[in-house]
Amino acid sequence: MDTFSLAIDSKSSLTSFSRGANIAVVGAGGGIGKALVERLSMDENKPNVIALNRSDLRRSGWKGLFKSLELENESSIKEASEFIKRKMGTLSAVIVATGLLHDDTGIKPEKSWSTLDPYSIERVYRVNTVGPALVAKYFLPLLDNNCKSVFACLSARVGSIADNDLGGWYAYRASKAALNMILKNISIELRRKNKNAVCVGLHPGTVRTKLSKLFSNNVSPESIVSPELAAINLLSVLNDLTVRDSGKIFAYDGSVIPY
Repeated sequence: MDTFSLAIDSKSSLTSFSRGANIAVVGAGGGIGKALVERLSMDENKPNVIALNRSDLRRSGWKGLFKSLELENESSIKEASEFIKRKMGTLSAVIVATGLLHDDTGIKPEKSWSTLDPYSIERVYRVNTVGPALVAKYFLPLLDNNCKSVFACLSARVGSIADNDLGGWYAYRASKAALNMILKNISIELRRKNKNAVCVGLHPGTVRTKLSKLFSNNVSPESIVSPELAAINLLSVLNDLTVRDSGKIFAYDGSVIPY
Protein backbone atom coordinates (compact mmCIF):
# COMPACT_ATOMS: atom_id res chain seq x y z
CA MET A 1 0.00 0.00 0.00
CA ASP A 2 1.95 3.01 -1.28
CA THR A 3 -0.62 5.75 -0.84
CA PHE A 4 -3.40 6.75 1.51
CA SER A 5 -6.25 5.31 -0.54
CA LEU A 6 -8.11 2.76 1.53
CA ALA A 7 -11.58 1.75 0.33
CA ILE A 8 -13.36 1.30 3.66
CA ASP A 9 -16.70 2.45 5.03
CA SER A 10 -16.97 5.67 7.00
CA LYS A 11 -19.00 4.52 9.99
CA SER A 12 -17.92 6.03 13.30
CA SER A 13 -15.71 4.06 15.67
CA LEU A 14 -15.32 6.95 18.07
CA THR A 15 -18.74 7.59 19.57
CA SER A 16 -17.35 7.77 23.13
CA PHE A 17 -15.01 10.64 22.20
CA SER A 18 -15.92 14.27 21.67
CA ARG A 19 -16.81 15.19 18.11
CA GLY A 20 -13.77 16.71 16.42
CA ALA A 21 -11.41 15.06 18.90
CA ASN A 22 -7.70 15.66 18.35
CA ILE A 23 -5.89 12.37 17.78
CA ALA A 24 -2.17 11.74 17.25
CA VAL A 25 -0.84 8.58 15.59
CA VAL A 26 2.86 7.89 16.12
CA GLY A 27 4.36 5.59 13.50
CA ALA A 28 1.77 6.58 10.93
CA GLY A 29 3.90 5.27 8.07
CA GLY A 30 3.78 1.65 9.20
CA GLY A 31 1.18 -0.86 8.09
CA ILE A 32 -1.09 -0.50 11.12
CA GLY A 33 -0.30 3.18 11.66
CA LYS A 34 -1.18 4.08 8.09
CA ALA A 35 -4.46 2.18 8.29
CA LEU A 36 -5.31 3.87 11.60
CA VAL A 37 -4.71 7.32 10.15
CA GLU A 38 -6.82 6.61 7.10
CA ARG A 39 -9.63 5.03 9.10
CA LEU A 40 -9.68 7.99 11.49
CA SER A 41 -9.74 10.47 8.63
CA MET A 42 -12.97 8.83 7.38
CA ASP A 43 -14.68 8.58 10.76
CA GLU A 44 -18.09 10.25 10.97
CA ASN A 45 -17.10 11.80 14.31
CA LYS A 46 -14.71 14.01 12.32
CA PRO A 47 -11.57 13.75 14.48
CA ASN A 48 -8.63 16.03 13.78
CA VAL A 49 -5.77 13.66 13.04
CA ILE A 50 -2.06 14.40 13.15
CA ALA A 51 0.22 11.81 11.57
CA LEU A 52 3.68 11.49 13.14
CA ASN A 53 6.36 9.56 11.35
CA ARG A 54 10.07 9.54 10.58
CA SER A 55 9.54 9.97 6.83
CA ASP A 56 7.29 12.62 5.30
CA LEU A 57 3.92 10.99 4.61
CA ARG A 58 2.79 13.90 2.46
CA ARG A 59 4.88 12.40 -0.31
CA SER A 60 2.63 9.33 -0.13
CA GLY A 61 -0.55 11.33 -0.46
CA TRP A 62 -1.41 12.17 3.15
CA LYS A 63 -3.12 15.56 3.07
CA GLY A 64 -3.76 16.02 6.79
CA LEU A 65 -1.61 17.50 9.53
CA PHE A 66 1.88 15.97 9.66
CA LYS A 67 4.97 16.30 11.84
CA SER A 68 8.18 14.35 11.64
CA LEU A 69 9.05 12.27 14.69
CA GLU A 70 12.09 10.07 15.18
CA LEU A 71 11.27 7.51 17.86
CA GLU A 72 14.91 7.04 18.88
CA ASN A 73 15.52 10.77 19.28
CA GLU A 74 14.15 12.43 22.42
CA SER A 75 14.60 15.92 21.01
CA SER A 76 12.47 14.97 18.01
CA ILE A 77 9.71 13.63 20.26
CA LYS A 78 9.77 16.77 22.39
CA GLU A 79 9.67 19.00 19.30
CA ALA A 80 6.67 17.08 17.96
CA SER A 81 4.81 17.51 21.25
CA GLU A 82 5.48 21.26 21.21
CA PHE A 83 4.24 21.46 17.63
CA ILE A 84 1.00 19.69 18.61
CA LYS A 85 0.50 21.98 21.59
CA ARG A 86 0.79 25.02 19.31
CA LYS A 87 -1.41 23.62 16.53
CA MET A 88 -3.98 21.57 18.42
CA GLY A 89 -3.79 22.44 22.10
CA THR A 90 -4.88 19.20 23.78
CA LEU A 91 -5.27 15.63 22.54
CA SER A 92 -8.10 13.16 23.04
CA ALA A 93 -5.98 10.19 22.02
CA VAL A 94 -2.38 9.23 21.35
CA ILE A 95 -1.82 5.93 19.55
CA VAL A 96 1.78 4.70 19.37
CA ALA A 97 1.74 2.26 16.44
CA THR A 98 5.42 1.36 16.33
CA GLY A 99 7.41 -1.81 16.84
CA LEU A 100 10.58 -3.69 15.87
CA LEU A 101 10.82 -7.46 15.53
CA HIS A 102 13.43 -7.72 12.78
CA ASP A 103 15.22 -5.47 10.31
CA ASP A 104 17.70 -5.46 7.43
CA THR A 105 20.73 -5.13 9.72
CA GLY A 106 20.44 -8.67 11.01
CA ILE A 107 18.10 -8.18 13.96
CA LYS A 108 15.72 -11.11 14.14
CA PRO A 109 13.84 -13.07 16.81
CA GLU A 110 16.15 -15.37 18.75
CA LYS A 111 15.34 -19.07 18.86
CA SER A 112 17.95 -19.79 21.54
CA TRP A 113 19.91 -17.96 24.24
CA SER A 114 23.05 -18.88 22.24
CA THR A 115 22.10 -16.26 19.62
CA LEU A 116 21.59 -13.36 22.03
CA ASP A 117 23.34 -10.25 20.78
CA PRO A 118 23.75 -7.07 22.87
CA TYR A 119 23.26 -4.65 19.96
CA SER A 120 20.07 -6.37 18.84
CA ILE A 121 18.64 -6.44 22.37
CA GLU A 122 19.43 -2.76 22.94
CA ARG A 123 17.97 -1.68 19.61
CA VAL A 124 14.76 -3.65 20.11
CA TYR A 125 14.38 -2.10 23.56
CA ARG A 126 15.01 1.41 22.20
CA VAL A 127 12.21 1.05 19.66
CA ASN A 128 9.71 -1.08 21.59
CA THR A 129 10.13 0.26 25.12
CA VAL A 130 12.22 3.42 25.40
CA GLY A 131 10.64 5.19 22.41
CA PRO A 132 7.03 4.77 23.58
CA ALA A 133 8.07 5.72 27.12
CA LEU A 134 9.53 8.99 25.84
CA VAL A 135 6.42 9.65 23.77
CA ALA A 136 4.47 9.25 27.01
CA LYS A 137 6.83 11.68 28.78
CA TYR A 138 6.02 14.50 26.37
CA PHE A 139 2.53 13.61 25.12
CA LEU A 140 0.73 12.66 28.34
CA PRO A 141 0.61 16.30 29.51
CA LEU A 142 -1.30 17.07 26.29
CA LEU A 143 -4.20 14.73 27.11
CA ASP A 144 -7.51 16.52 27.65
CA ASN A 145 -8.49 16.74 31.33
CA ASN A 146 -12.13 17.57 30.65
CA CYS A 147 -13.31 14.48 28.78
CA LYS A 148 -12.27 10.94 27.92
CA SER A 149 -8.72 10.70 26.63
CA VAL A 150 -6.53 7.70 25.82
CA PHE A 151 -2.84 6.91 25.57
CA ALA A 152 -2.38 3.57 23.80
CA CYS A 153 0.66 1.66 22.54
CA LEU A 154 0.87 -1.41 20.36
CA SER A 155 1.96 -4.24 22.62
CA ALA A 156 1.89 -7.97 21.81
CA ARG A 157 0.51 -11.16 23.25
CA VAL A 158 4.04 -12.59 23.23
CA GLY A 159 4.94 -9.89 25.76
CA SER A 160 2.77 -11.65 28.32
CA ILE A 161 4.86 -13.54 30.89
CA ALA A 162 1.86 -15.56 32.04
CA ASP A 163 1.00 -16.56 28.47
CA ASN A 164 4.52 -17.61 27.44
CA ASP A 165 4.61 -21.37 26.88
CA LEU A 166 6.90 -21.46 23.82
CA GLY A 167 9.94 -19.39 24.78
CA GLY A 168 12.21 -17.81 22.18
CA TRP A 169 11.97 -14.29 20.76
CA TYR A 170 13.92 -13.10 23.80
CA ALA A 171 14.42 -9.42 23.00
CA TYR A 172 10.98 -8.83 21.48
CA ARG A 173 9.12 -10.60 24.27
CA ALA A 174 11.13 -8.84 26.96
CA SER A 175 10.79 -5.41 25.35
CA LYS A 176 7.00 -5.75 25.13
CA ALA A 177 6.80 -7.05 28.72
CA ALA A 178 8.80 -3.99 29.77
CA LEU A 179 6.46 -1.75 27.76
CA ASN A 180 3.51 -3.30 29.59
CA MET A 181 5.10 -2.37 32.91
CA ILE A 182 5.67 1.19 31.68
CA LEU A 183 2.00 1.42 30.72
CA LYS A 184 0.89 0.03 34.10
CA ASN A 185 3.02 2.62 35.89
CA ILE A 186 1.61 5.39 33.71
CA SER A 187 -1.94 4.31 34.50
CA ILE A 188 -1.29 4.63 38.24
CA GLU A 189 0.17 8.11 37.92
CA LEU A 190 -2.60 9.15 35.53
CA ARG A 191 -5.22 8.38 38.17
CA ARG A 192 -3.72 11.18 40.25
CA LYS A 193 -3.16 13.66 37.43
CA ASN A 194 -5.97 13.16 34.91
CA LYS A 195 -9.12 11.43 36.15
CA ASN A 196 -10.53 11.09 32.62
CA ALA A 197 -7.44 9.54 31.01
CA VAL A 198 -6.95 5.88 30.13
CA CYS A 199 -3.64 4.17 29.37
CA VAL A 200 -3.59 0.75 27.69
CA GLY A 201 -1.57 -1.63 25.58
CA LEU A 202 -3.10 -3.07 22.41
CA HIS A 203 -2.41 -6.42 20.77
CA PRO A 204 -3.50 -6.19 17.11
CA GLY A 205 -3.20 -9.91 16.34
CA THR A 206 -1.19 -11.17 13.40
CA VAL A 207 -1.44 -8.45 10.79
CA ARG A 208 -0.33 -8.55 7.17
CA THR A 209 2.56 -6.09 7.59
CA LYS A 210 6.32 -6.00 7.12
CA LEU A 211 6.81 -6.84 10.80
CA SER A 212 5.00 -10.18 10.59
CA LYS A 213 5.68 -11.09 6.96
CA LEU A 214 8.61 -13.43 7.65
CA PHE A 215 6.65 -15.41 10.22
CA SER A 216 3.15 -15.54 8.78
CA ASN A 217 3.76 -19.04 7.39
CA ASN A 218 3.54 -20.32 10.96
CA VAL A 219 0.04 -18.88 11.36
CA SER A 220 -3.14 -20.19 9.78
CA PRO A 221 -4.25 -17.91 6.90
CA GLU A 222 -7.62 -17.24 8.51
CA SER A 223 -5.82 -15.86 11.58
CA ILE A 224 -4.00 -13.16 9.61
CA VAL A 225 -5.87 -9.88 9.19
CA SER A 226 -5.34 -6.90 6.94
CA PRO A 227 -4.05 -3.62 8.40
CA GLU A 228 -7.45 -2.10 7.57
CA LEU A 229 -9.33 -4.67 9.66
CA ALA A 230 -6.74 -4.39 12.44
CA ALA A 231 -7.32 -0.63 12.56
CA ILE A 232 -11.09 -1.09 12.77
CA ASN A 233 -10.68 -3.63 15.59
CA LEU A 234 -8.28 -1.47 17.59
CA LEU A 235 -10.38 1.67 17.29
CA SER A 236 -13.40 -0.31 18.44
CA VAL A 237 -11.47 -1.37 21.54
CA LEU A 238 -10.42 2.23 22.21
CA ASN A 239 -14.00 3.41 21.83
CA ASP A 240 -15.23 0.96 24.48
CA LEU A 241 -12.57 1.84 27.07
CA THR A 242 -13.41 3.47 30.39
CA VAL A 243 -11.12 4.67 33.16
CA ARG A 244 -11.62 1.30 34.88
CA ASP A 245 -9.68 -0.29 32.03
CA SER A 246 -6.57 1.82 32.49
CA GLY A 247 -3.35 -0.14 32.90
CA LYS A 248 -4.59 -3.25 31.10
CA ILE A 249 -3.43 -4.92 27.90
CA PHE A 250 -6.22 -5.61 25.42
CA ALA A 251 -6.36 -7.90 22.41
CA TYR A 252 -8.02 -6.81 19.17
CA ASP A 253 -11.27 -8.53 20.22
CA GLY A 254 -11.51 -6.64 23.51
CA SER A 255 -10.30 -9.48 25.72
CA VAL A 256 -7.73 -8.73 28.43
CA ILE A 257 -4.27 -10.25 28.10
CA PRO A 258 -2.50 -11.19 31.38
CA TYR A 259 0.82 -9.55 32.18
